[in-house]
Amino acid sequence: MTLFEALRDDHDTQRTLLDLLVKTEGNSEGRDELFHKVKAELQNHAAAEERALYIPMMEHDSTQEKARHSIAEHHEIDELIETLENTDYSSSSWVTSAQKLQHLVTHHLDEEEQEMFQAADKVLSNSQEKELADVYRKEMDAHRKH
Repeated sequence: MTLFEALRDDHDTQRTLLDLLVKTEGNSEGRDELFHKVKAELQNHAAAEERALYIPMMEHDSTQEKARHSIAEHHEIDELIETLENTDYSSSSWVTSAQKLQHLVTHHLDEEEQEMFQAADKVLSNSQEKELADVYRKEMDAHRKH
């Protein structure tokens, strides 16, 4: 499995979790449980992805700016997660923020899959892509255990 396939698998999980999250209602156990799953998944993925994809991309002039842009988007996602944490689950603004999060993450994932992966594929060798897939999976496993 290449790095890009490993990332795509987790992107699909994130899309599914976000779809479910925006359909939850009020101050419910389901909303709380799902929000914590989404938060953990997004944060674990961002940390592992930055290490396995963005840091190697920063080493190449042609992909450095794209990597920086994606890291900035990770920070925007973190800020929205923080907003959701500080908003009461039963508030209508919670749903609005969850929808913003879904939109931002979906945009970010689409951009990665349609632009970043192709750019990275041009600067990374096949063996690097396989090695980085291992780095990514090990990082995700380590984060999920905590």
